[in-house]
Amino acid sequence: MIERFYLKEFLTFKEADLEFHPGLVVFTGPSGSGKSILMRSILASVGLENVEAQICESSVSWDIDEERYGLHNESLNIFRHVKKEKTRYFINNQSTSKSSMESISSTYLRHLSLKDYSDFEPSALLNLVDARVGAKIPSHLILLQSHKEHYTEFKLLSDQLKAIEEKEKNLSELKEFALYEIGKIDAIKPRIGEDEELNLIKKQLSKKEKIEASITQAQAIFSLESHVSSALGMVEIESSFFDDTMNELRSIFEGALERLEELEEVSIESILDRIEQISELKRRYGGVEEALAYRNQKASELESYETIEHSKDDLIKKIAALKSSLESSAQELSRVRHSILKDTLSTLNGYLVMLYLREATLELESSVLSATGCDKAVLGLAGTKLDRLSSGEFNRLRLALLALGVESMQSGGGVLMLDEIDANLSGEESMSVAKVLRHLSTHYQIFVISHQPQLTSMGEQHFLIYKDDESRVRELNPLERIEEIARIISGDSVSEEARGFARDLFERTRGTV
Repeated sequence: MIERFYLKEFLTFKEADLEFHPGLVVFTGPSGSGKSILMRSILASVGLENVEAQICESSVSWDIDEERYGLHNESLNIFRHVKKEKTRYFINNQSTSKSSMESISSTYLRHLSLKDYSDFEPSALLNLVDARVGAKIPSHLILLQSHKEHYTEFKLLSDQLKAIEEKEKNLSELKEFALYEIGKIDAIKPRIGEDEELNLIKKQLSKKEKIEASITQAQAIFSLESHVSSALGMVEIESSFFDDTMNELRSIFEGALERLEELEEVSIESILDRIEQISELKRRYGGVEEALAYRNQKASELESYETIEHSKDDLIKKIAALKSSLESSAQELSRVRHSILKDTLSTLNGYLVMLYLREATLELESSVLSATGCDKAVLGLAGTKLDRLSSGEFNRLRLALLALGVESMQSGGGVLMLDEIDANLSGEESMSVAKVLRHLSTHYQIFVISHQPQLTSMGEQHFLIYKDDESRVRELNPLERIEEIARIISGDSVSEEARGFARDLFERTRGTV
């Protein structure tokens, strides 16, 4: 529930600070006093409306999914938006986004508008039937949950099968392409580092004759080797260092000549061709390593294509078994739903009679297999299409559905906000709406703007919104409530007769007469 609301500087309101109780909370006041502004501000405080208030804040007893939103729960969670140069949003003084605030709030609060047909959607109606069944037969909800889990698996496997069948359409082309790509790389058989080796050989071939001539000229040094050793001996210097150097030089020259001799067998044309092949791979794939990785990827894909038939057969068997199980559970779900349908419709029509509406029809039509079975719930109102209902009929039909849902609730339903739901109704119709709202308020905290004495008298809390130089709001005590109900009955000039009627109406709703 919303336990406290604070507003500062919004349109005609300078400031408002309100504490709310559970149950039915009624706002009344003269036209233009700011009732709708206040309602919008409460919605805005929890991210469900856009207003330009300086501060808009609500303290709520709602549980926040800490892991999902990265926020910490307090005993009362404080939702606030503050506008200076721009609007910023906070929950428990932690900065958050409007979308996160809206996501949290929409779980607990519903603003019922004429544009909202969600209560009449087949899925919502079926949920209503299931909740009533579950309240009497708990095993129904267990079966429904199991059916939903199996249907999720069924859909997952069916999607996998569909993907395989799409691949199958082009399987021969995919195989042919993979083999072609593998063949192109295997024909070249590149080695990592081979391009560097080839470029070195190319460089050596281009300088082969010059290297040989240079080494031949340099080898003349060995004819003077003995003279150097003798000279070193004459000056009494050990010549071993010189001998080692000359042996190392001889080995270098011999090795170089051997490599040059090996190159005699190498064709410069074949080296250039090989370099061109490797260069083409590098241009196409980015490098030799990348080309080999691509080749391995295609080989893996080819292997998967070859095993696809086996995977498909396994999937078909699993899907068939799941479908058979789902059809069986769907039939059982449908059977139990039908067993309670007559009682559900009777109860719904009881509320509709109370609300001065025609009887409704509620049917379960066969539908395609889904997560909820094979039923589609369809609601009608004495042959009238829902989009042809008047605003009063629309609101009262939705109240009847909400009242029906309350009967099978195991916990609180959150917060409902209704704007002038009893507008343009007769006294009897308004009283019927008031009684249903009182019934709903056993599970919901309900905020409602009213211009009718019947609904106003039913509220557990009553706030008057009035305007002098600015809009103001205050909670009324019982005597003040009677006076406000009398004003609603007779206008600004309150008569004693209106006061008497207001007192009688208020006391009857309190059970004191």
